[in-house]
Amino acid sequence: MKVCGVELKGNEAIICLINKSDGMIDLPDCRVAKFDITEPSKTESIRDFQFKFKKLMEDYQVDAVVIKERVMKGKFAGGAVGFKLEAAIQLIETVEVEVLPAMDQKASLKRAPEMLRVKEIGLKGFQQEAYETGFAFLNL
Repeated sequence: MKVCGVELKGNEAIICLINKSDGMIDLPDCRVAKFDITEPSKTESIRDFQFKFKKLMEDYQVDAVVIKERVMKGKFAGGAVGFKLEAAIQLIETVEVEVLPAMDQKASLKRAPEMLRVKEIGLKGFQQEAYETGFAFLNL
């Protein structure tokens, strides 16, 4: 199964592709590490973001997109733009989209301690959360 882990941060969606087959984890090369949205108040920007994200998922034949859940209230609440991006991803009909609660992610990562840090496997440091989200989903 090939998944795309997603962390939404500010006005960008940070992604990491992870493939699991026969119990082995593989990180396929991907032409994009993150998507930015420049004008989140414009409908055309949201549609452009959604089109590019959908195209990437189709090109890499991704089975599921897993978004790291963000809290809606409080000190660490996600921003409005992030929730717009989340909705745009969730409305893509050609791929299964899951929002992974932080509790489930934490429990899954605790059961699978063999997970590596992104720098050890050739990813960029800012992709750590996206990688952990996808990895946790594959090990639920």
